[in-house]
Amino acid sequence: MSEDFNMSMRKFLKQVGVTSQQAIEEAMRNGGDTTGKTFEAKMVLTVDGIDLEHVVTGKIEGA
Repeated sequence: MSEDFNMSMRKFLKQVGVTSQQAIEEAMRNGGDTTGKTFEAKMVLTVDGIDLEHVVTGKIEGA
């Protein structure tokens, strides 16, 4: 793949990671007592113009 493609993808993924972490942290702060609780998480990535739907699931431990 081209260098421009690699750079734009890295920039996008960095933005996804940073903004997602901020959103999760804010929701946890505003969600009451999350201590000792485990939350199921799911991220769905779609890209317009190509046939892509990528799903990532995991668990987030409350603090």
